Amino acid sequence: MEKWMNLRDEDLTEETKTLISSLSSEKGYLGRNLCKYQGSWYYYNFLQGVLNFQRGFKPQDTDIIVASYPKSGTLWLKALTVALFERTKNPSHDDPMSHPLLSNNPHNLVPVLEMNLYRDTQTPDLTKLSSSSPRLFSTHTPFHTLQVAVKDSPCKVVYICRDAKDSLVSRWHIVCRSLNKEEDRTILESMFESFCSGVCLFGPFWDHILSYWKASLEKPKQVLFMRYDEIKTDPHGQLKKLAEFLGCPFSKEEEKNGSLNKILEMCSLPNLSSLEVNKTGKSINGIEYKNHFRKGIVGDWKNHLTPEMGSKIDMIMKEKLKDYSEVWFENAL
Repeated sequence: MEKWMNLRDEDLTEETKTLISSLSSEKGYLGRNLCKYQGSWYYYNFLQGVLNFQRGFKPQDTDIIVASYPKSGTLWLKALTVALFERTKNPSHDDPMSHPLLSNNPHNLVPVLEMNLYRDTQTPDLTKLSSSSPRLFSTHTPFHTLQVAVKDSPCKVVYICRDAKDSLVSRWHIVCRSLNKEEDRTILESMFESFCSGVCLFGPFWDHILSYWKASLEKPKQVLFMRYDEIKTDPHGQLKKLAEFLGCPFSKEEEKNGSLNKILEMCSLPNLSSLEVNKTGKSINGIEYKNHFRKGIVGDWKNHLTPEMGSKIDMIMKEKLKDYSEVWFENAL
């Protein structure tokens, strides 16, 4: 089982235990307890990470935070973001193997605030990150929870959303792989029920995406809302959009010289998954890097969910998003 699932209750601080005792609590699909904090559900150790980063994280104005609901194209967006800034720091890269993406996994290069850096402490060692500008972080918390820590900072947040059904299936696959099980339908059905009820890690899904959607409308210069499907169908346009938002736009010469194509090729899932580090490495949470890579195909849920399951999720999403009826937004989800 994944290392992050094994944090014992006695490893939690007394403050976290006291808070948990006052919160709504439910059993998750793997039998782990979830508690509801600021409208979202967390494993106990992740809640401790949330509390720590809300109090201890000191954002710099140039920080970039990649945000997402789990398994929504996070790794891809992290890789693209790393590559965009790497080209400005080392435009020539005389030694091809010196590129950080060739020797490190995107999840390690862009660590998760609540799951990694701040899970056990309010004062993690950010020395390595502090030596680079901008510093890159990520989070799976909804925007209103993240905002507690960054409310007075102009740091930028990039959010990626994905079709709810594809996100669920992708999450199911990594859970099965981490448990050394083949495609376990029992786990999928349990995850499906949890997903539909909203009682799932970092859920409810619909509240998560809405938190960032609203923030992108209210603070368009600080929060960029991107869609996995659009990056798949228009990678060049979306990469240019991301670069412009992050303040490192492509020059006409770069576009002419194929800089966009080079980045998209380097960050493609087939290329990243073929690298030795991603075949053999493990994250600090004990998850093998290879488990993060799958097909990345839009609509792959049809190969795993029944039509009835797909219809139920669509119906729930339509109901939850009924007050946000912009056609393009509904079509994206």
